[in-house]
Amino acid sequence: MAKKSIITVKEIPIKTIKINEMDFICITDIAKQKNSNEPKDVVKNWMRLKNTLEYLGLWETLNNPIFKGVEFDPLFKEAGSNAFTMSPTRWVELTGAIGIHTINGAGGGTYAQRDIAFKFSAWVSVEFELYLIKEFQRLKEIESSNEQLQWNFQRYLSKVNYTIHTDAIKENLIPQLLDKNKINLVYASEADILNVALFGKTAKEWRDENPSNKGNIRDYATIEQLVVLSNLESLNAVMISQNISQPERLVKLNETAISQMKALAINTNYRKLK
Repeated sequence: MAKKSIITVKEIPIKTIKINEMDFICITDIAKQKNSNEPKDVVKNWMRLKNTLEYLGLWETLNNPIFKGVEFDPLFKEAGSNAFTMSPTRWVELTGAIGIHTINGAGGGTYAQRDIAFKFSAWVSVEFELYLIKEFQRLKEIESSNEQLQWNFQRYLSKVNYTIHTDAIKENLIPQLLDKNKINLVYASEADILNVALFGKTAKEWRDENPSNKGNIRDYATIEQLVVLSNLESLNAVMISQNISQPERLVKLNETAISQMKALAINTNYRKLK
């Protein structure tokens, strides 16, 4: 559905609308400046003038590939004579014009492409035309500003989503499911049980892979990983009290780490916005 707006010119509300990416202005509303009781007659009187038909025909020729030029020629010859009449509806039906639209119902009226509408307003009142152009330009500046703001916001969201996505891949947030060989190994400390469950490696394996890094594997963990690590410590303590074997605990801890990291990866409360 086309989006309508209203601008006020000399205390007269003028409807505007966008049709097929072109701006249209309600010339029925403009005509009220000349005759508030019968604005339709004002439009018809303007359209029967020869110079009006000449302008409309030229505009359609330049902008409308399906304009019926053959049907236009006899109309132009008759224009301006006492017997000649023309209405927006008749003009569109005879020539296939796209510069003028008639909309029925609430908010209806005759709408003309903005250049045509400015031409009409100049005929109604030069002063009114100047006010109309000024107010219309102000409206377009507001629309442009809003569109730019929306574009910037969408661009920002795109960058944020891209960062979240690439960070998740780069940092390998989701632990790998351990294979049987890893599960069957006996680790010297309970700390390494947690390291293997979450990071997939022991503290020594990490140091061997990162000899230039200071500290230990947990110093380089993400916020998400530290949250899960805290939960794993509690879970491991409970399972130890239940006399569950180390391999069994490792499987359960690894499954828990995978499940919780997946949940945190899609939870906006834990996303990192860089």
